[in-house]
Amino acid sequence: MARMPPTCLRTNSRGGLLTAEMIPTIAEDIDVDVSEDLVIIFDTMFTLERNTRDERPYQRAENYQSSSRSTPVTDVGHDNRASGGGFQAPPVRVVGSPSGSWTAEFRSSLPQSESHPPPERKGRELLNRGTSSGKPSPRLTEKQKKKLYFIDALKERYRVDYDKVQPIPYIKDRLYCVDKVYVEGGFEFMATEQVTRGSRSWERLESYASVFNDQRIQSVRRIIEGEPGYGKTTLTLQLAYDWCNGVGESPMRDVEVLILLRMRQLSGIRSIYRAIEVYLLGSDTRVKEADIAAIIRESKSAVVILDGYDEYPDQHSRRVTDIQRILKLDLFENTPVILTTRYLPDYFAPITKRVRLTGFDEIARDEYIRKAVVGEDKIALSILKARLKENPVLEDLCQVPLVFVMFAHIAHENQDFQNFKSVTEFFGYMIGCFHEHLKNKSKELNTVRYSNDENEHAALDKLAFLAISQENQQITWSRKGMYEQLGQGFYETYLALGIFVEEDVVSDISSREVEVRFYHKLFCEWYAAHHIVYILSQPGQIVSLDEMFRHINPKDLQYVYRFACGLSRDVGSSIIQYLVRSQASYRFRMLCLLEQSGDVESILGNVHNVCSQIVAIKGGDNRLLQRSTVQLLDIAAGHGIPISSLHLDRCFSIFDVTNTCIVLKSGHRLTNLKTLEVLRVTGHIRDTVGGSKGVVVTRDELLGLLQTCETLKEIRFEGREFLLPRSIPAELIPPTLKTRNILVSYECERGMTHQLNWDDGQWQNTTGGPSLWVLQEDLDQQWALEELAKLSTDGIPVSCLHLDRCFSKFSVTNKCIHLTSGLRVTNLKTVKVLRVEGFKGTGNIPSRIEVPVEELLGLLQTCEMLEEIRFEGLEYLLPLSVPTELIPSTLKTRNIKVSYVRDKNHGVVHQLNWDDGQWQHQITADGETEVWIFQEGLDQQWGLRELAVLSAAGVSISGLDLIRSFNSITDDAQSIILTSGCTIPILRTLQTLNITYVDVDYAVFLRILAYINECTEITELEFFHCNAPDKVNPEMIPLSLKQRGVEVTWCDKSFTEHELNLETGHWKLIR
Repeated sequence: MARMPPTCLRTNSRGGLLTAEMIPTIAEDIDVDVSEDLVIIFDTMFTLERNTRDERPYQRAENYQSSSRSTPVTDVGHDNRASGGGFQAPPVRVVGSPSGSWTAEFRSSLPQSESHPPPERKGRELLNRGTSSGKPSPRLTEKQKKKLYFIDALKERYRVDYDKVQPIPYIKDRLYCVDKVYVEGGFEFMATEQVTRGSRSWERLESYASVFNDQRIQSVRRIIEGEPGYGKTTLTLQLAYDWCNGVGESPMRDVEVLILLRMRQLSGIRSIYRAIEVYLLGSDTRVKEADIAAIIRESKSAVVILDGYDEYPDQHSRRVTDIQRILKLDLFENTPVILTTRYLPDYFAPITKRVRLTGFDEIARDEYIRKAVVGEDKIALSILKARLKENPVLEDLCQVPLVFVMFAHIAHENQDFQNFKSVTEFFGYMIGCFHEHLKNKSKELNTVRYSNDENEHAALDKLAFLAISQENQQITWSRKGMYEQLGQGFYETYLALGIFVEEDVVSDISSREVEVRFYHKLFCEWYAAHHIVYILSQPGQIVSLDEMFRHINPKDLQYVYRFACGLSRDVGSSIIQYLVRSQASYRFRMLCLLEQSGDVESILGNVHNVCSQIVAIKGGDNRLLQRSTVQLLDIAAGHGIPISSLHLDRCFSIFDVTNTCIVLKSGHRLTNLKTLEVLRVTGHIRDTVGGSKGVVVTRDELLGLLQTCETLKEIRFEGREFLLPRSIPAELIPPTLKTRNILVSYECERGMTHQLNWDDGQWQNTTGGPSLWVLQEDLDQQWALEELAKLSTDGIPVSCLHLDRCFSKFSVTNKCIHLTSGLRVTNLKTVKVLRVEGFKGTGNIPSRIEVPVEELLGLLQTCEMLEEIRFEGLEYLLPLSVPTELIPSTLKTRNIKVSYVRDKNHGVVHQLNWDDGQWQHQITADGETEVWIFQEGLDQQWGLRELAVLSAAGVSISGLDLIRSFNSITDDAQSIILTSGCTIPILRTLQTLNITYVDVDYAVFLRILAYINECTEITELEFFHCNAPDKVNPEMIPLSLKQRGVEVTWCDKSFTEHELNLETGHWKLIR
């Protein structure tokens, strides 16, 4: 027997010490081998201890006399409560290194076996094994045992995935562990105060660890966006690797439970716990859905990663799924959830933080080449980098990690690697490499021969086109269906090529099927583009492009368009003309134009068509798109083609006077703008979270820019980001500029425009009665307030003062508006319209700002020329009415329009009636609306008022969620009583009622059924995370509910969903 390490263990509830001399006896008692098996048991206990250690202080044994008194003490197991049918776990304390160094020392002294199962698996087996001596074994509680099984099963499942990363599809014998090939690309997060689809400001993150650790994006909901091939799935595999292997510097280091699900596999599965059981645990049925829910709920730290929302089959399902609940923060409220996707979901919780992948820069590309391709071979590295430089199209395209990875491996292995003019050429070359590799492999002895004609794939082209051209894209097929549509031989060839990938899918608890998908969606788009070219090339056939592309959204499927344009010049011209007609598709025209092969002369017609419209370069565009647009402008100017209008949106950096060119923030340069007619330069509302960052345009830069653009008629700067010279001395203005009389305007605030006067070089306010928008809390706000004071002093009417998310209160004493920045608006006499706008419904709701009666009336009296005031936003709480005796007669005479819109989604505008001081209600909802009641007090009263207004007007209310706010229901079942004491009357147009986190007894349950019976449009009643009656007397269920087929569902506290059979009164298990 190997010598035991000099250590002590505390064991059993009597507080005795386990010493080295005792171990042989204990080993015999629990029927394990003293050498390796006992160490594995302790290893397993150490693992469990790290995951489940409580805060209970260690109490030293009274008889502890060891010389190792100063040695740290580690707890191993801590729960000695018996669990019925489970095993007893005595408290075990190890005196020694908590990292398990004594077990490592012990194991190193043992005879080495040729093969050992993984310690976690063998530990589970040993802990679960009975004893031969009949003596009690030291066992874990049933709950701890299931948790151990669960965590081990997750790690085994993830290892299968992260150990088989395949950079090149056709080389299946070259698989990598993700950690050997993962390279961090760029990360950015949305830094604006609200998560909107409008104005955006993105800031760089240091690394993928910052997604979790950066305080600016701390949230339990994060969305990671990325274009096709940007490495979203690879990132999730790296996180799984970090968790399974306890990588010290990883954000997964302290995570106890990691759930990683591929959303493409979740078709028809409403329960997240069912999905975990089916796809992550497989056939191991020892851990059930309820166990999984408990483990996640009770874990000290759990993270859920949902990969590929854009591939989620049920994203548009009308039935509520757990995925929808997670996005709305109705499930896993306190558990961090990360969603990866190409595009945003239709709805997500306001607290959600957005991160996007920006691809590979040069440093990341070099790192990948060294890690996965050439190692430390510097010569090979320099050759690959040179090949990339020789391909300017690929140099930009290779910021897409998927494309770069394939480029790096193919270019390294093919000495005849060529230069490419477009991504279409490169992708076609890459497909050819796939086929060539398979041909060479088939020549070897004893290998399978495949039918390998790379030009015959019409059936596959059609299949791919049908998959992406339907409203809900198809991303997987059954293997049997593929056999039938393509033929078994063809299918086996493309499986061998690596273009098809097979996956085992569990359809139910006992059945498995093989599903097939493309290695990546780019391949599906490649073959779909071939079918488009085939259809549009048929002579005499009239095809509606609007119908063909109806469901092919360029934002999701840009490469279909680009490949089709690159495959056929004639078809490409038709597609580009179609995109010119489509206003939403401008940014893709440049990319599609770049795909067309041939010399420049052959595409001048398309260049002319594109330049006759507005050409835009946006700060959010990737480098390839910006470069292609710059190339287009160079071609146009070089051939004398007029550029009617160029819009530089959040990308202008400086005008380089020395080199006479515009420098963009990306580094690209516009060197030839001789034929430009109109230039519009717009900036950020705010460049950074901490304040605005100005772009200074000096006098010399402005004059140099005007002189360089020889045919320029107008230039316009918009946004406080730009700081233009206050004036230009008349003697410095070249005579040619005065003669040309170029219109130079500067709109520092929306609605307030200044125009340069060429006679004296001064700026003139050309808006007459200007609108003034005070947007943010920064120093530029002070300048705007000074302008407002000047206008008010001169008696010039201000047509509209817009306070956008900056109103704090109105001071009756000082007769001024306080802004959230601390500044005050003191000159309000000439303001004609005042718009106070707040929360827009997509970000975090700030603290409520109550506007009392006296403040509202004081504000109206101070603004002597005021004709209208409008409050918009959930944070503003206006009085429910204004007592008529408090209304000054002057205000009644002026009849100022006072309106209040809490949330545009609610579809109600409230307008104050000066005759009685009450609010009148105007319905703006189109068809139906949805109202939630979250808050109490005044906010809840306004919400209830809007519900009543909508119902009385016959507007369908699609959903009412009572989140922890339901209290009871009146005895006559005519009103719901909320916890605040407010009541909700019968809402006849209500369609869905959801009561959450409140237990309901039998009597209240029956009254709720009676209440919804009066709601004549209701289709569903749902109880979520609560207790409900075990059964219902069917005679007590209103007949009308049965006839209308109203659906009554109940999701209990273990997240098991039931549906009430209205005929029998029994609950039927749904999942």
